Amino acid sequence: MDKSVKVGVSACLLGQKVRYDGGHKLDRYLRDVLGKYVHLIAVCPETESGMSVPREAMHLVGDAENPRLMTVATGRDFTEIMREWAGRKTKALEEEKLSGFIFKSKSPSSGMERIKLYNDKGRAVNNKGRGIFAAMFMQRFPLIPVEDEGRLNDPMLRENFITRIFVFGRWLELMDQGLSAGRLVDFHTRHKLLVMSHNVEAYRELGRMVASPKDFNSDDLAREYITRLMGALKLYSTVKKNVNVLQHVAGYFKKNLSKDEKEELQEILNRYASSLVPLIVPVTLLNHYVRKYDQDYLKKQIYLNPHPAELKLRNHV
Repeated sequence: MDKSVKVGVSACLLGQKVRYDGGHKLDRYLRDVLGKYVHLIAVCPETESGMSVPREAMHLVGDAENPRLMTVATGRDFTEIMREWAGRKTKALEEEKLSGFIFKSKSPSSGMERIKLYNDKGRAVNNKGRGIFAAMFMQRFPLIPVEDEGRLNDPMLRENFITRIFVFGRWLELMDQGLSAGRLVDFHTRHKLLVMSHNVEAYRELGRMVASPKDFNSDDLAREYITRLMGALKLYSTVKKNVNVLQHVAGYFKKNLSKDEKEELQEILNRYASSLVPLIVPVTLLNHYVRKYDQDYLKKQIYLNPHPAELKLRNHV
């Protein structure tokens, strides 16, 4: 995996001093860890739309469907400036072919969700808002995985999000190569067990789609496939779902393993099922057997190596 996978990120999270108070909100995990394996593209809606640093603090005023971006103290309205810039920026980002975006939580421009909405008197009424740029980005790119940096502190959410950005990156690469029946079958085959670990129903449905590509024209097939795939992967891969897949993988070695090896493997699976060890433990052992017994089908399974091991994502789930 190389840095051909591109991920947009709020610039302040990379240490850029672009916040209203002249500061930043550096997230060292994003910059120093994830940034080694993906190409991070910094975006700051406020400064890129022409606002100064420092500047007056802003908040969202009105209803969730059509909020206004207003300065807190003087009530200046920057809504149209932000919307015009966001329209140009999202169009420009189409050329970047992003595989994900990480927004700044609580930001009236970049917050993904749960942003406070205020009334005309400056009183907070609810937290159902979305940052103006974030909302326009998600509307234009509904399939691109998005998260805010606060939610990424949860190990399960982090592992899920980063899995999805690498899947979407591989999909974009496939689209660049040109979709064909053979390439789609290969892509689907490599992702089978990963999909199974998130949603068995989607695993079966996607298999039927790939098995009968003549029922779709290429554009429709690509759209339906990636929409269903990314929707399935948003569902979390629980311990129970993973145990099902791990047992499925273990079945490929029933003729290879000794009695002691089978007992050891089952013991480790039981420990994982009881949350005594993280997912990386049974996956490491199974990868050992994949290599030892040269299991060609499993070598290609994204599930066993969905993202760089150095990110240590499965050490905590």
